[in-house]
Amino acid sequence: MDKRRKMARPALKRIDKIIARYQDRKWPLIPLLQEIQQELGYIPLETVNPIARAFELFPSQVQGVITFYEQLYTTPRGKKVVRVCRGTACHVRGGKTILKLVKRNLGLEEGETTPDYEYTLETVACIGVCALAPNIVIGKDTHGSMNPKKVARLFEDRKGGG
Repeated sequence: MDKRRKMARPALKRIDKIIARYQDRKWPLIPLLQEIQQELGYIPLETVNPIARAFELFPSQVQGVITFYEQLYTTPRGKKVVRVCRGTACHVRGGKTILKLVKRNLGLEEGETTPDYEYTLETVACIGVCALAPNIVIGKDTHGSMNPKKVARLFEDRKGGG
């Protein structure tokens, strides 16, 4: 299933306004892309050509910047990004099982987004709270000392498709 949505005209107009604010800046591309992503939640591929034209760049140059940075996304992401730690401490304390349970609860594999755009699942090398391993982060909230019951509680609203 293609997770990209076609951009509506109002979104394109918002993009034009954002581009206009950056026209007089030197090296505006990265902040411009960040603002577009903040506004829409991702950087639609349809924005590459208007950005390239506005700044006299080749579309491949704009696309190259987008694909270079891992924090820039070209597909819609869930409102809640779930990051499961794969660091050593988490792995030793059952992180693999936690990841399997999160996948089962969300019906996702790593890098996927739920059809309702509520959740996106990612894994990370380390969250940085090893003393509370295994850990996951949902949005900006860190959940430590995870176990199967805690995972089930975190995602109980997903039971029955909700």
